[in-house]
Amino acid sequence: MEEKDLDDQLRNIVSPYAQNKESLKEFKDSTHFIQDLEVNSANLVDIILDVEDEFDIEIDNDSMEGMLTVEDAKNIIRKKMHEK
Repeated sequence: MEEKDLDDQLRNIVSPYAQNKESLKEFKDSTHFIQDLEVNSANLVDIILDVEDEFDIEIDNDSMEGMLTVEDAKNIIRKKMHEK
């Protein structure tokens, strides 16, 4: 999967849950879901469920807890897709 495609898919998933739309414009690897995009913890779970559906993967609790930035999410997605 191309890096840009992964970025675009992830941005589309996160977009409805982001309260800070200005930070969404600067969506990059270091973007923090809670601190920068102001996603609340309940919506973070929704994002994870949407990621699972979009990429046909299952994210375990340990991985879920470590998914705080865009880069974290991309690394987890790549790892889980590779394990399939």
